[in-house]
Amino acid sequence: MRTTLDIPEDLIKEAMKLSKSKTKKDSIIIAIEDFIKKKRVEKAISMEGRLKFKKEWERLRHER
Repeated sequence: MRTTLDIPEDLIKEAMKLSKSKTKKDSIIIAIEDFIKKKRVEKAISMEGRLKFKKEWERLRHER
């Protein structure tokens, strides 16, 4: 999907440098993927203690 964004050049350059990307597109994709991953981890951490697992969890985990 094509999108036009007005992103500060210094942020793009730093993102490209840190991600070792050769293109702006690649660095933006990496940044979005990292953001999504971070938010999913935060959500999982916030649910700590709210999830209940059956006693079979350990056995099922090792069957994979």
